[in-house]
Amino acid sequence: MPAVVLVGAQWGDEGKGKATDLLGDRVDYVVKFNGGNNAGHTVVIGDEKYALHLLPSGILSPGVTPVIANGVVVDIDVLFEELDALEARGVDTSKLMVSSGAHVIASYHRTVDKVTERFLGKRRIGTTGRGIGPAYADKINRVGIRVADLFDPKILREKVEGALDQKNHLLVKVYNRRAVEVDEVVDELLGHAERLKPMVADTGLALNQALDAGHNVLFEGGQATMLDVDHGTYPFVTSSNATAGGAVTGSGVGPTRIDSIIGVIKAYTTRVGEGPFPTELFDADGEYLLKTGGEYGVTTGRARRCGWYDAVIARYSARVNGLTDLVVTKLDVLTGMEKVPVCVAYDVDGVRYDEMPDDQSAFHHAKPIYEELPGWWEDISQCRSFDELPANAQAYVRALEEMSGCRISAVGVGPRRDEIIPIHDLIHARA
Repeated sequence: MPAVVLVGAQWGDEGKGKATDLLGDRVDYVVKFNGGNNAGHTVVIGDEKYALHLLPSGILSPGVTPVIANGVVVDIDVLFEELDALEARGVDTSKLMVSSGAHVIASYHRTVDKVTERFLGKRRIGTTGRGIGPAYADKINRVGIRVADLFDPKILREKVEGALDQKNHLLVKVYNRRAVEVDEVVDELLGHAERLKPMVADTGLALNQALDAGHNVLFEGGQATMLDVDHGTYPFVTSSNATAGGAVTGSGVGPTRIDSIIGVIKAYTTRVGEGPFPTELFDADGEYLLKTGGEYGVTTGRARRCGWYDAVIARYSARVNGLTDLVVTKLDVLTGMEKVPVCVAYDVDGVRYDEMPDDQSAFHHAKPIYEELPGWWEDISQCRSFDELPANAQAYVRALEEMSGCRISAVGVGPRRDEIIPIHDLIHARA
């Protein structure tokens, strides 16, 4: 049975939660494999709106087992807050599984994140300040704390002491901050152990057994392709692998078990935080996309930078992820525009680039080369089949498909669960 990876194909906020929710009644497990609570998914079910930050979107689908896998960094306070909020609204969260190998975000990670960003000044990355980067840095430096460590007080204390030995020197001598007390951190983390323990499991084993038993498993990426630490617009990236390859290392499921890879992409482009953005708009059109699209971060509340669809990025994303399908969201936001520009290539100092420049400086100086497509005025929010869309909206989708090098299998025409048009089956076994 299929194992499906779902990733963002731009800089995030493409509507991955909506796409996951679309598949929710056809999958048995939904797995978050990277990131932490530094990005949000919004799912609208009827009149109810749910904003998720750390939890997989599948937690809203009855019968689905949601999994926080080993590639995630977990802020346990945030985890419990989200669970409490969902349970207060009648959502069953009892099936949640948390990997014993996932790393934990401690209070000192958040402290280091915030003071480092302030210290960088103009060179800041634009992090959310939630401790994600420092937690991943500790993981790579082999001084991280894993979920399993919370159940061994001796090991936990040793790891916290090791992590704080260097960080306290940095906080006191460089950033002029007070040292973090080991006891304070240990006591806080141990206080979470009792409630957390029933959720903890060897999730890699559980997922492989689920696939062996014929269950459908959906791997849901946090952030997006252009924020991937290896393949994104470095250094303005997140600290994990948000591309499809991250689903493998972040879950313990081998690459030969993946059947299809779905990329979620907006009908235009947005970005939060610092870094280059070739199609960014600073005019009335940009303001229109911001306001009409409600482009404010689910996690941070920050206004998103807005621009036209970038087919160069779409092609790049299709390539580095090995996409089999695209889901285009927010097509309805473009309604009412006489012409809709699409970036088909870049101009860098007089040289045309049809593919992503592999040089950071070249991408920073890239100017978009546009093709204009005719717009439409009709309200498309009630359309439920592709043929019901206005002719120009259909032509726009087909043009994006050709330019992006990947088939478009669904189109979003509004924020609600039912406001999406299926074109091809998104769950399909490998040929």
